[in-house]
Amino acid sequence: MKYQTGKPGRVIVARFEDHEDVLGNLIALARNENIRAGIFYLIGGMREGRIVVGPETDQLPPKPVWKALGESHEVVGLGTIFWQGDEPKIHFHGAFGKKDQVKVGCLREKSETFLVLEAVIIEMEGITATRELDPASGMVLLKM
Repeated sequence: MKYQTGKPGRVIVARFEDHEDVLGNLIALARNENIRAGIFYLIGGMREGRIVVGPETDQLPPKPVWKALGESHEVVGLGTIFWQGDEPKIHFHGAFGKKDQVKVGCLREKSETFLVLEAVIIEMEGITATRELDPASGMVLLKM
């Protein structure tokens, strides 16, 4: 295990309006505010999204299993912000519920707010971790 210690910095609260791009707006906010390391919480609704719900098998590199939301869902989850080169990278895992169905996964593509989605972002000061491509897994992973 590798780790770093830091302390909380700024706290940002954001409201995403109906039909807004969730991942795109989180990236833009991190870039505009120069958040180099952060943690965020999301709560509200999403109408569109593509999530990874695990690998097909436990082999490297993993072949992701994709699920589409395709309609409005309640969402609650947790994510991190770290940079890969000159771009902030978002890693978000959430629970997405509709009626009696719940999907849990990593939101990676196409994301659109339903009605309203709230974000609370806590900047982490003193953390220098970044994201880098891991050749073995083919994934962009946290590096310290």
